[in-house]
Amino acid sequence: MRYGIILPGGTATQQLAQAEAAERAGWDGVFVWEAAFGVDAWTLLAAIAARTERVRLGTMLTPLPWRRPWKVASQVVTLDQLSGGRAVLAVGLGAVATDLPDTGEQVGLRERADMMDEGIDLIRALWDGRGHFHGSHYTYSCHRDDLIRVGRPVQERIPIWVVGVWPRPRSMRRVLGCDGIIPQYSGEGGPTAAARPARVAGTASGGRDVRRAFRGRDAGRRRRAGGRNRAAVAGCRCDLVDGDALGDAARLGRADARGGGTDRGRAAVALKEAAGAPPNPAQRPGPQATYPACAVRSS
Repeated sequence: MRYGIILPGGTATQQLAQAEAAERAGWDGVFVWEAAFGVDAWTLLAAIAARTERVRLGTMLTPLPWRRPWKVASQVVTLDQLSGGRAVLAVGLGAVATDLPDTGEQVGLRERADMMDEGIDLIRALWDGRGHFHGSHYTYSCHRDDLIRVGRPVQERIPIWVVGVWPRPRSMRRVLGCDGIIPQYSGEGGPTAAARPARVAGTASGGRDVRRAFRGRDAGRRRRAGGRNRAAVAGCRCDLVDGDALGDAARLGRADARGGGTDRGRAAVALKEAAGAPPNPAQRPGPQATYPACAVRSS
């Protein structure tokens, strides 16, 4: 089991110090949140890549329908090269009912879902070395092979984690075409923000197997993926922690750690003292006020 921490925010230099402290404390992944304005997530991650050696790096998360897919593909592959193959791309539709900036982007649910599906396909095509893509929302065409050569990832396959909203069929089918799930719940049966842990381990509401439930509907996509179910549903677990983000996240890691001798409790003190992080969720902007900490684990 591996453990990741979402940084609580701050200036670029503060978050850089927090990321360094997180690696020293034993965390396996460091994630930053991405908004329309503020500290640029990908510039920050590139700086973290240069100052760390081991932790996985990514956003939590990137609202893909509100970004140009070829730009996101370039940012992630640059991070993958700078970090020696440690990049992760986490994507979602984008939150519309928050206090984040309103930039006049597409807000229709169906339209955003279509754009995200097509955007994921385009990003994969670029990473695979293809120079042409034509879809309903995006068109990309380039005959220069030098751009393709320099834009190849270090990893054979950069993991794409996607928000999966249970029990929505389309959302769960999307998960099966990606490499990991960021679980959300729609309607009754899901955990509250204070629930710990909110476990997604191949099953969801009523114990129904996610992969089995959508196997028939997803046959075409799995064939295009080489006949393999790439979604890391069975190995992903997410804990939404209510309260002090760093303190609770550290206690979570310490309580669940098995062997290795790493006391993740030190992460709380290290991260708080590293750069004067805001002491309580109310002082954090955006979604951090609702979900101040989220420990994403993938086996």
